[in-house]
Amino acid sequence: MKSRDWTPKLIGGSLFAAEALRMDSYLIEVNGHDDHGDHAMLDVHLKTNGNSIPPGKAKGRKPRWAVRASEMSKKTFNPVRAIVDSMKVEPNPKKAMISLSLGDPTVFGNLPTNSEVTRAVKEVLDSGRCNGYAPSVGYQSCREAVAAFYTCPEAPLEAQDVILTSGCSQAIELALAVLANPGQNILVPRPGFSLYKTLALSMGIEVKLYNLLPEKAWEIDLKHLESLVDEKTACLIVNNPSNPCGSVFSKRHLQKILAVASRQCVPILADEIYGDMVFDDCKFEPIATLSTNVPILSCGGLAKRWLVPGWRMGWILIHDRRDIFGNEIRDGLVRLSQRILGPCTLVQGALERILHRTPPEFYHNTLSILKSNADLCYTALSAIPGLRPVRPAGAMYLMVEIEMEHFPEFENDVEFTERLISEQSVFCLPATCFEYPNFFRVVITVPEEMILEACSRIQEFCEMHYQGAEGAQDLECDK
Repeated sequence: MKSRDWTPKLIGGSLFAAEALRMDSYLIEVNGHDDHGDHAMLDVHLKTNGNSIPPGKAKGRKPRWAVRASEMSKKTFNPVRAIVDSMKVEPNPKKAMISLSLGDPTVFGNLPTNSEVTRAVKEVLDSGRCNGYAPSVGYQSCREAVAAFYTCPEAPLEAQDVILTSGCSQAIELALAVLANPGQNILVPRPGFSLYKTLALSMGIEVKLYNLLPEKAWEIDLKHLESLVDEKTACLIVNNPSNPCGSVFSKRHLQKILAVASRQCVPILADEIYGDMVFDDCKFEPIATLSTNVPILSCGGLAKRWLVPGWRMGWILIHDRRDIFGNEIRDGLVRLSQRILGPCTLVQGALERILHRTPPEFYHNTLSILKSNADLCYTALSAIPGLRPVRPAGAMYLMVEIEMEHFPEFENDVEFTERLISEQSVFCLPATCFEYPNFFRVVITVPEEMILEACSRIQEFCEMHYQGAEGAQDLECDK
């Protein structure tokens, strides 16, 4: 082909001519080979005083590395990690460590999942039929299985109402991302699961904390909640059963929460990962079954009830009887799900069998162990001067108030729990992690003998440091 010199065509006016007026004696050289007419523009160099400047190198600029973390990463902050990582303390070497801090039911091996659950995954793995990509919202058959498992006349569900996610944490992330824009705010419980704040702040969403009331078995302070709503409020997060409180809302209280949301026209993000994990004397009511008009995104998953948190299988259930979400929220969730192309396909392939063939006695046995541990822990800690446990009604946790006036050598709950580690080798999370100082959280999934030993050590610790003679006052669950 014929080689030729090109006279550059200026796009958007005399750009290079204007530059020539502002800069010193610039010449423009364009060299190239044209195979398709006069539109090829190749090998552009600027020349000043005979010195060639490669493309992208402005006059007087010396290139240098300037790689910085994104603003989103800088705004991402996990208060649990921040507090725990700052606790520079070593356990007592004379006592074996007992950790009552991690909400993972698999840690001690005393709460295995059911054999039907593991068999379902093994068969899918051996079949080789679920090794490829699935739709980002999940296989249609799996969405149908989840819908069939949770549908009821009060809150009917179809496959199109289900989005499968990589764990309940991603379900919460997608729900927040579709409902709230940067600059808006969300209403979050205090005390509450720290991930809500971590996710929101990373997205530029303001967090407003509404109070839970320990003297009322951690019910929501509804007046305080409603006072926080403004024109920028994007959604209300309701966590029931609760982490970290172990509380379960009554039907009546849930109806009052819905009344607030209805008056204020605020949708609900329901974190129900501990749904149905309630003790015999309480009943779990999915909030969507009580709603006549408030649209709800309910987040759940396999992690807790089926005791497989590492399998990362969650879901969003879309409840929108009045078509308030409409197609926009549904389409938004589909688009957001496409960022990681959905959860593990092996677990998806086993999901229908897991949901519909896990025997009822498995759930009953798990709850029986948790209830027994909760009762043991509550009874033991109630007898310790200076501590005021709040009786749990479900989930895997129990919250304990520290009467700090009786422990004057400790400034706060963080110092209290640090010294508990260093002296007794018992690790409980300080409730400052959940925006609720002067409490600590106990995980009740550990073996019974460890619960008893931990409570004995906590008693020894408190007796060593307690000052004053007033006994502890119980806070009973209001059934």
